[in-house]
Amino acid sequence: MMAWKGFTANYRRWRRSWLYPIMSVVVALSLCLSTPLPGRAVDLLPLLFQGAQILQLSNISSRQEVELGKQMNDELLGEVRLYRNAEVNRYVQEIGQRLAANSDRPSLPFTFQVVEDNAVNAFATTGGFVYLNTGLLKTAENEAELASVIAHEIGHIGGKHLVKQMQQRAVASGLATVAGLDRNQAVAIGVDLALNRPRSRQDEFDADKRGLRTLTRAGYAQSGMVSFMQKLLKSGSGPTFLSTHPATSDRINNLKRAIKNQPSSGRDGLDNAAYRARIRPLL
Repeated sequence: MMAWKGFTANYRRWRRSWLYPIMSVVVALSLCLSTPLPGRAVDLLPLLFQGAQILQLSNISSRQEVELGKQMNDELLGEVRLYRNAEVNRYVQEIGQRLAANSDRPSLPFTFQVVEDNAVNAFATTGGFVYLNTGLLKTAENEAELASVIAHEIGHIGGKHLVKQMQQRAVASGLATVAGLDRNQAVAIGVDLALNRPRSRQDEFDADKRGLRTLTRAGYAQSGMVSFMQKLLKSGSGPTFLSTHPATSDRINNLKRAIKNQPSSGRDGLDNAAYRARIRPLL
């Protein structure tokens, strides 16, 4: 009987020793979750909903945007085939990083990749991920023209155009909740829009404006953006990069007016022979 009483007393002491600390943790956690933390709500969501991985696209942080871009990149690598020539990829990276440093969002860790595809096309996702088709590299006559396309895609990232379109698609599809959007759904929507994105008039004009500003800051010839658009307009190839909404001619006229109002002495990138030498493996 005495042994049983001793066991009971020891058990009660042992239960108190772990029960009270656990209760303290639970109370502290509940207080943290119930106390408003201005500016931190979005950052906490991935931690609080690790199973669903909820994102609030209307107020996504740069860090979340980059992570989203990485996940989209993983999915896209199953859809597109990357061009593996190290020399050409290094050249594109050099141009891209020069432009990124002079963009509206120079702090983003930009990534530039070449896609093995003869279609004249380029696109961007979120967080600094830019994709350029080999067909586009071969169509450009000089570095300034190629740089103008890269600057345009950087402009889409600067304006967070894909993020905004993702939010619109999620709302229209009934997928968005008060808390936000499931991360896997966000990735799927982003990949689909990146590959098949209907370009809005407002977004294209904004990307042109931002792209021309970036091109100018980087010291490239402003004429490269106009000459590349004119070349494709005359060829009638109708690439995705040059959406018919708005009309390419309207975009060219807008760029000419912008260049007239903000002239630049930058003349880099107009040597056609030098450009051909740098992309020789493609030719």
